[in-house]
Amino acid sequence: MKLRKLAFALAAASLAAIPVAHAEEGEYGVLMKTLSNPFWGAMGMGVEDGAKEAGVEYFSQAVESDQAAEPQLNVCNTMLERKPVAMITAAINSTNLLPCLKKAQDAGIKVVDLDGNLDPAILDKEGIKITFRIGSDNVAAGAQGAEYLVSKIGADAEGPVLVIEGLSGNITGEKRARGFADKLKELAPGLEIVASLPGDWDRGKAATITNDILTRNPDLVAIFAANDGMALGAVESVYAAGKGDQVTVIGVDGNSDAVKSIKEGRLNASVAQLPYLVGKQAVENVKKAIDGESVPTDVAVPTLVLTKEVLEAGTEPMLEFVK
Repeated sequence: MKLRKLAFALAAASLAAIPVAHAEEGEYGVLMKTLSNPFWGAMGMGVEDGAKEAGVEYFSQAVESDQAAEPQLNVCNTMLERKPVAMITAAINSTNLLPCLKKAQDAGIKVVDLDGNLDPAILDKEGIKITFRIGSDNVAAGAQGAEYLVSKIGADAEGPVLVIEGLSGNITGEKRARGFADKLKELAPGLEIVASLPGDWDRGKAATITNDILTRNPDLVAIFAANDGMALGAVESVYAAGKGDQVTVIGVDGNSDAVKSIKEGRLNASVAQLPYLVGKQAVENVKKAIDGESVPTDVAVPTLVLTKEVLEAGTEPMLEFVK
């Protein structure tokens, strides 16, 4: 598994040194965020397997970090010069790729919103029509995090809760945080969100935020982080403060690092987005669209709450897609 991730990352990185050329007939372009995040590495594996099974060719690129908005636009424009038949894009935010996507549309290239990072209202305003968007329901994923928390500590629980959001302006993180907050208010009104702060998808920043909030709220009972990297940063600060048994920490993504931490009994849970399945189904649905088959505008991939109990039992069928 690690070798496949490395191979995908090296292949993506090597494309930067390849002279621009026309894509092979029917070739897809796949633009990721950053392969340094296990979430996108797993999605890359899904793209690879989906392309093999569908019998299609693709080329892929990514940027150094999931905050590199301008570099991602530059990469997108460069990829268009290869004239792919489709661009499967995971935008860093709702606006950074708009000029590139407009060019793609004008060139008759099918545009796919990978992982639901584009705001439909903004797309409508810009006159950009995507072929489909694919990903998990991020509001529902946040709500599942709240449901897990309440199932663990009880609907009558009271105390402060911290929410660590994603990158400011990123619709994915906003939906996850909102889903968690709304469901928590509904299920356990005694649990109060005392801070909801952007962690920029950064593990170190999340650790710092957690440390600061714990200082101000030593009775903190839970932390919901909009991705696993930030959740793992929060876990580090929670255990450094000697509060591992007091604070429940929940992440989103279900990446390999989170699974390891859950098995070790440190991270309490992760709402697995099954990125492998998102990548695989993205390619499969692009082929259907190009072949003239009907594809829904919104393709939803299921989520799964991973806990130590679920992982140890190993009976959940969807665990095969946790990479």
